[in-house]
Amino acid sequence: MTWITQSTAAPDSTTILRGLVSRKRVALGSAIYNRLLETLNDEAAALDERRFDDWVAMLSEDLIYQAPIRLTRTGANKDRDVMRTMFHFDDDYTSILMRTGRLQKSAWAEDPPSRCRRFVTNVRVGQCEAPCEYEVVSYLFLERSRGDNPQNENLTAERRDVWREVDDTYLLARREIIVDQSVLGMSNFAVFL
Repeated sequence: MTWITQSTAAPDSTTILRGLVSRKRVALGSAIYNRLLETLNDEAAALDERRFDDWVAMLSEDLIYQAPIRLTRTGANKDRDVMRTMFHFDDDYTSILMRTGRLQKSAWAEDPPSRCRRFVTNVRVGQCEAPCEYEVVSYLFLERSRGDNPQNENLTAERRDVWREVDDTYLLARREIIVDQSVLGMSNFAVFL
């Protein structure tokens, strides 16, 4: 599967990347679909329960983990709203190890730690060109409670993943998170999506 690295916000961009790209759909309810869905649920639980070592074990060492900036546009370019040249975060496996290491010890932005629930829905799966790799598009609803604040923060996003089958398990090789908000309503972005 070819990933587009240019910004879809650029007025001269000819490709607007939305949803599932693969034409080889994996059927809902098939063994592969069910295992990938179970993997997404296990991943959400590991993150919600702050089991970062378990989550890192689900990541490929060639991981690319990005959340590009979202713009609000009007007119002819209204669909070119994802800026893939600027990011809320742009991580790889090494930087994820550093971030999870800080979160397990003491990270100012997460002290006290957020209490999160991740709801993963609308999962669509396609076979990538590379053998044993699957494009997985899902929607994420994140509900976060901070400290003693009675008001929860929330965020919605589309996640565009590549999961690779290795030794009868799936590893996350790529994740692009397209946050629906152009102006974030969260006090910080120190949690994983």
